[in-house]
Amino acid sequence: MKKLFILLGFSILTSCISIKHSEQKPFLWEGANVYFLLTDRFKNGDSSNDVNFNRTEKAAVLRGFEGGDLRGVIQKIDENYFSDLGINAIWMTPLVEQIHGVTNEGTGKTYGFHGYWAKDWTELDPNFGTKDDLKELVEKAHKKGIRIVLDAVINHTGPVTNIDAAYPNSWVRTEPTCTYDNYKNTTECTLVANLPDILTESNEPVELPPLLVEKWKKEGKYEAEMKSLDAFFARTGFPRAPKYYIMKWLADYVQNYGIDGYRIDTVKHTNEDVWKDFQKVCQESFDIYKRNNPSKVLDNNLFFTVGEVYGYGISQKQDYDFGDKKVNYYENGFKSLINFDFKGDANKSYEELFSNYSQLLHSNLNGKTVMNYLTSHDDGSPFDKERKRTFEAGTKLLLAPGISQVYYGDETARTLTVAGAEGDANLRSNMNWEDLSNNVATQKLVKHYQKLGQFRANHPAVGAGVHKKLSYTPYYFSRILTNGKFTDKVIIGLDLEGKLKEFNVNGVFKEGEQVRDFYSKASMPVINGKVSFYSVYSTVLLEKY
Repeated sequence: MKKLFILLGFSILTSCISIKHSEQKPFLWEGANVYFLLTDRFKNGDSSNDVNFNRTEKAAVLRGFEGGDLRGVIQKIDENYFSDLGINAIWMTPLVEQIHGVTNEGTGKTYGFHGYWAKDWTELDPNFGTKDDLKELVEKAHKKGIRIVLDAVINHTGPVTNIDAAYPNSWVRTEPTCTYDNYKNTTECTLVANLPDILTESNEPVELPPLLVEKWKKEGKYEAEMKSLDAFFARTGFPRAPKYYIMKWLADYVQNYGIDGYRIDTVKHTNEDVWKDFQKVCQESFDIYKRNNPSKVLDNNLFFTVGEVYGYGISQKQDYDFGDKKVNYYENGFKSLINFDFKGDANKSYEELFSNYSQLLHSNLNGKTVMNYLTSHDDGSPFDKERKRTFEAGTKLLLAPGISQVYYGDETARTLTVAGAEGDANLRSNMNWEDLSNNVATQKLVKHYQKLGQFRANHPAVGAGVHKKLSYTPYYFSRILTNGKFTDKVIIGLDLEGKLKEFNVNGVFKEGEQVRDFYSKASMPVINGKVSFYSVYSTVLLEKY
């Protein structure tokens, strides 16, 4: 039914393109340091776009638009906020046009500020910014070596409101509600009431929703959109089923702007083949972008996909168990899955945590990875909800094997409990920029995140290398990575006592080699297989200098 994608040809083409950055050090998604932000809550860079579509009803606490936008993110890229944190990838919540109306169910009046309530996938919501803003953001991020990951929702549309009609029955179901007790009752159902579920299991061709046809004609883009759709379906051979329309619309952001990856929402609520097809569509678009923009190509990495399979953890290795069926999402389009185990595993000792993750990532998950997090936008039971273990949280997150996902405000101890807010609204407060300016404790915490984050970004071995304990008392370990001709070796010490620091570095650093502690900036030579220096800090990050 489907034509074979010309991925191989595109891949060969892009592998021949001269890479802009010819550094010896590779960028590896396995060791990436990702910053996850809610676009509406991060920074208001353009107050002129704060109100659109007459969204003027007073929402419940932290359930309306607060003004954050792409312009605010661009400002922080320009100010090197992310670079100073060692961030080499930014994941933003969905930017597509949201439902225009307000819902009033359970937690009070709510707008689609979070981005997960799509109305039209082909447009950006003006509250977030313009396509020109997105283009500028991606280009500026890439110039600083930062990849951009957007958030993809194919599973559902936005809720129905008094001014937002439902997509037609050929596109969505509105019942039953999922019971989550087996595969079918997780995939062919609505997540919650009034969240129309895309018929992602269907391959039946359908017409465009009338609401989109009418909207596009008013906007003067109907003919252009239809021409683009015709070309996509002719090229791929896919049927005009709902899921493939949405895949095409989301892949356009890859082809037009060069985004580097998608975090994919509600993965386990569709058949797994949806994601294999989506990765192929995005990869083809990524290859087209690289072919059309050879001077902007960062490297030869494939298009990155990380999935939210709610409840999946690294201990499950590659399979997710629905009870009546097991699914390997890594074999269905994913390089990485979000690791829901990490917030619990972070209560373990450093060595137990690090050695177990290294073992799993370099055996059962070899070639794949997980994205570790401690707080997020929808996890009501984070590792450190009261922000009492902030330094420990940062240390474990940024030094753990795998991808680190810093949620906006982890580095500034942004509050996760807000007076008057209900449920996940507590997790989505505005970024506490004032604390960063005025609070000494906040500044100290940010400095800790900056040192660890920069060291992680400078050394792919931290997240992607093999962990080996070298000493328990004092506690220090090595991380070593070999990737083709590239080798990276570091030694890290934690919870160290006293100012005098002594380490046996034999087997990691060579005799006479100059070594630096990135945390304190002290440098010293290797003498008789050891290094010795003074530092007031309890953390040591040793690298070849």
